[in-house]
Amino acid sequence: MFMHRHNQSNLVAYEEGKTAILVALVTPQQPWAKTEEYLTELAFLADTWRLKIVKKFIQRLDYPHGAAFVGKGKLEEIAAFTKAEKIAYAIFDDELSPSQARNLEKVLSCQILDRSLLILNIFSMRAQTKQARTQVELAQYQYLLPRLTRMWTHLSSQKGGSAGMRGPGEKELETDRRIIQHKITKLREKLASITQQCITRRKGRIDLVRVALVGYTNVGKSTLMQLLSKSDIVADNKLFATIDATVRKVVLNGHAFLLTDTVGFIRKLPHTLVECFKSTLEEIKEADLLLHIIDASHDSFQEQIDVVNQTLREIGADNLPRILVFNKIDIIEENKESIAEVRQGIGEVALRTERYSSDIGGYPAIFISATKGLHIDLLREAIIKEIERVEGSRYIKVSY
Repeated sequence: MFMHRHNQSNLVAYEEGKTAILVALVTPQQPWAKTEEYLTELAFLADTWRLKIVKKFIQRLDYPHGAAFVGKGKLEEIAAFTKAEKIAYAIFDDELSPSQARNLEKVLSCQILDRSLLILNIFSMRAQTKQARTQVELAQYQYLLPRLTRMWTHLSSQKGGSAGMRGPGEKELETDRRIIQHKITKLREKLASITQQCITRRKGRIDLVRVALVGYTNVGKSTLMQLLSKSDIVADNKLFATIDATVRKVVLNGHAFLLTDTVGFIRKLPHTLVECFKSTLEEIKEADLLLHIIDASHDSFQEQIDVVNQTLREIGADNLPRILVFNKIDIIEENKESIAEVRQGIGEVALRTERYSSDIGGYPAIFISATKGLHIDLLREAIIKEIERVEGSRYIKVSY
């Protein structure tokens, strides 16, 4: 994809081990503790893209500065550091406007990334299938379009030197826009064709119950997929280790069903990615049962639950039956009270502590460790029960 082939904008290929700084604001809407938490996640994103974080900059402001996101004094402090330490990237935790990115690049003399672009770059690195690569490329071009005023002039190379294209050095912005808009149109057509093929494949397996794994990124979905399907699925302690929907046939106690691992969700997910990945997320929407995987050891697991629920609402999948699967209890297993605190924090009722299962908000909830294999038998029992319910409802409809 062109974002990883050019070197005259912030849309460039990473070089493993390059240094970076992180920048974020504390505002009335986002207190200091929350900003620190977001920066921890941003650092994890940067590490996933193989950058080395050397310093974090935080400033208190009522709202982002219109010209450069941070105030003048903080900008001078950051510029002095990036130039003295020869920093390669400055990463901002919120999405930057085109003018902010342009101004920052001039002053800081390094590549400028915001959270959205960093996530796009990680998705580009992770994409394996034709569908995922097309979705990511489309999202990248959509991100680029409003930022063309600070882009380079050789975008025409994407069309292979067709007759009438600009020569080197020409800078007609409208030509740039037409090139990108043409590319977006073609990618949308290509994605629509791929999506139709996926729909046809899904229709071919309609008789089997469909179970989809959903959850925040890096909560252990792929590890659980490995465990349940007994297959070799990529599971890595990196954000967005999986962005391609992976489907496996699983048989539990004589019940065959299709298990799908889907892309993880994240706070401040770029809207273009949500839009472009809707076809992949159809695997979730068309599921008969969701396994909502939650990192029980994370301090902000409730906010992560909210992010997932909001995304499910956006794609029209919020009314689907589900099992809440609280993973990574091995991390807090030594302190029994921690499990109780987790449960109390989500307003659980009817606890059966000795079996690590309960009912929360009308949904079955199981507390497990996918890496240690703890209480997986309880999860299998819950899945079988839900599958039997789905199969029973299908039988009733057919009989009727």
